Amino acid sequence: MTAIFQKLYLTPIAIAALLLVQSSATQAQTEHPSSSSSINVLNTQPITQQLDQIGATYYKADQPGASIIVVKDGKVLLRKGYGLANVEKQEALKADHVMRLGSISKQFTAVGILQLVEDGKIALDDPVTKFFPDYPESGKRITIEHLLTHTSGIPSYTSKPGFLATAGKDISVQAMVDSFKNDPLEFEPGTAYKYNNSGYFLLGAIIEKVSGETYAKFVEKRLFTPLGMKDSSYEGYERSQQVRAAGYTQSASGFEPSIRISMTQPYAAGALTSTVDDLAKWDAAINAGKLLKAEHWKRAFTPYKLINAQDTNYGFGWVVGQFESQTMISHGGGIPGYATYALSLPKEKIFVAVLTNADSGLAQPEMVSMRLAATAIGKPIPEFKPVKLDQKTLDQFAGVYRIDDKNRRFFVREGENLVMTRTNGPRTVLKAYSQNGFFKDHNSLLRIEFKRNAGGEVTEAVVHQQGTVVSHPRLNEALPEAPKTFAMSPEQFDIYVGNYELNPDFILSVRREGSKFIVQATGQGPVTISPVSADTFNAPDVGAIFKFEKTADGKVQQLILTQGGRNMPARKIN
Repeated sequence: MTAIFQKLYLTPIAIAALLLVQSSATQAQTEHPSSSSSINVLNTQPITQQLDQIGATYYKADQPGASIIVVKDGKVLLRKGYGLANVEKQEALKADHVMRLGSISKQFTAVGILQLVEDGKIALDDPVTKFFPDYPESGKRITIEHLLTHTSGIPSYTSKPGFLATAGKDISVQAMVDSFKNDPLEFEPGTAYKYNNSGYFLLGAIIEKVSGETYAKFVEKRLFTPLGMKDSSYEGYERSQQVRAAGYTQSASGFEPSIRISMTQPYAAGALTSTVDDLAKWDAAINAGKLLKAEHWKRAFTPYKLINAQDTNYGFGWVVGQFESQTMISHGGGIPGYATYALSLPKEKIFVAVLTNADSGLAQPEMVSMRLAATAIGKPIPEFKPVKLDQKTLDQFAGVYRIDDKNRRFFVREGENLVMTRTNGPRTVLKAYSQNGFFKDHNSLLRIEFKRNAGGEVTEAVVHQQGTVVSHPRLNEALPEAPKTFAMSPEQFDIYVGNYELNPDFILSVRREGSKFIVQATGQGPVTISPVSADTFNAPDVGAIFKFEKTADGKVQQLILTQGGRNMPARKIN
């Protein structure tokens, strides 16, 4: 799920985490792998200390934390656990603790599919109906390749209303397929990219039908056992006694155990568990060309192109992008109790994995992974120090900048701050670090550098984010009008105060603090909302609209959260 007010579940990136910062001046104490590991520790104390500092900065000793590994050219630069594996028992998290992988699981499913291709049992252009004869007519147009690349148009079952309400129940593979197979396609296969979990669920079902084995047994026999990944498994089918770190969710009072989820539901889209050591073995095997022929590894890491030739930046189970002007292959995951990220820089032979045992409330594994990778290649991301610019200087950057034909990036000055938004997106308050440079905060990789022409006029905004650099030219367009405010007294607002159920385990709490109107979602921080009419409120910080609906007798019945193009009803429960 990708909306800011929804819990993280099987997403490529953990979006809504509250970032926590801790400084540490302690010397690195790198844990060494067991003697059975094929990875050796490189004795480079200075770089290890730099990497350890990053891990210690973001993960506190008295909270859920992270298991981290950084490998360069087959040698470990850092292997260490931070924080607690079990908050209740105050048990320290170690590098060898097992974690849920979430959507990192998808790459294992993809490789399994490619193995069956090499076995001659399936082809990438086989339609879904070949394996599911009772699949609707749309299945004739959806191929295995569409499923691998998120271009099938099938809606994601994890985004359907009420999903979390039944997430703890066991379900058969066929029953889950039946739950979404009749849903209308969101677009024609191959014409668009939209990340979804239904495609990878189907891929797991195809593996079972073709191989004659359960998905759990297939990945064990064809992937984990050959590579010596003894601590990796489909959850519930473990082959070692290695302890798994407990999973947590942030609440108003701290961290609490995450909701229960049956692993029959994420299945081939996200039900695998592993350790950073096993993930490093996985990356080493990929670099050595094991398991697949070279042509299929190349295919897996080649971004799929849509019918209109547009690049999707997604291969088979991996995101294929750029970081510091070189290819980066990566994937993240979010699942109840855990958020994860792993990346590889093939040119520099760098591998980084960050597995955390909280699905919210910790630094994003993606951001931490990129900081570690940048340091490992000798290009550490700087910690910017804010400087103050006068209002006249800030006004020079205000304007509209082009993203594409339909989307724009907007910069406006609000008092002594520069604020950035994008079409239908949240607002971001920026801090200046130079006369033309701005950053979000020290927990984000986002920064913007404005370029000027010979006459000193601002002509473009260069956005640096997650290792990519994109230039947006300035347009001669007027900034959109700010949403009109609506005068509302505290007493008028109080009729909306209460709790609204988006899902049984996910509540939107609406309250008033003096004259401020607040919405707070389960496990997330408070968000200020502003009235734009008698029943509608704007939340620009998260790019959301809240509309309250009443019954015929005037009682507040529910609210509708509009965000990211979706309307999500939440029933008032008290």
